[in-house]
Amino acid sequence: MDPNTFPTKGNLILAKNSLVLAKQGFELMDKKRNILIRELMDLIDEASNIQSEIDVTFTTAYKALQKANIEMGIHNVAQIAKTIPEEDSISIKLRSIMGTEIPFVECDKTTQPAAYSFYGTRISLDEACYQFNRVKELTLRLSMIENSAYRLASSIKKTQKRANALQNITIPRYTTLVADIQNALEEKEREEFTRLKVIKRMQGKT
Repeated sequence: MDPNTFPTKGNLILAKNSLVLAKQGFELMDKKRNILIRELMDLIDEASNIQSEIDVTFTTAYKALQKANIEMGIHNVAQIAKTIPEEDSISIKLRSIMGTEIPFVECDKTTQPAAYSFYGTRISLDEACYQFNRVKELTLRLSMIENSAYRLASSIKKTQKRANALQNITIPRYTTLVADIQNALEEKEREEFTRLKVIKRMQGKT
């Protein structure tokens, strides 16, 4: 048997303190869960908007590329594509939302000089390059948002479990324990009071 459940005033104080802490913990978990859910809903809306923008930008980019292939020839466009430098300006940092670390992706948006000469190329190639760069930026944002949404959803699930455990197990347990100890102590006090009355009555008869 747990000695902390014995009906003593010390255990009553401990049980009451534990009950207060459990209720405060539940309130914090509930607030955390609500904040994370709001953040997740915002991310879902943003992801939907970016996905729509990516679809439109991809369509525009491929149309421009198709036009460049027609005007310049597929072989020439493919050769120019090989001169495009590898992307190495992407950096990933972390930021915290209620203890949940989510990624923050940064990319150098400084305009790079064209990797091809303007002589012998068409404006459709410039348009295709611009649109595919936009696709790259949007894809980076979408990947960051989707990763963040996954981490927030995981954190919400954990927070929900903790809140449920506090609400359905810990708080009722300590509530019952406080009531049981109080009832036992009150019963002891009544017994002691009755015993003292009997002793006093007996002393009065002698």
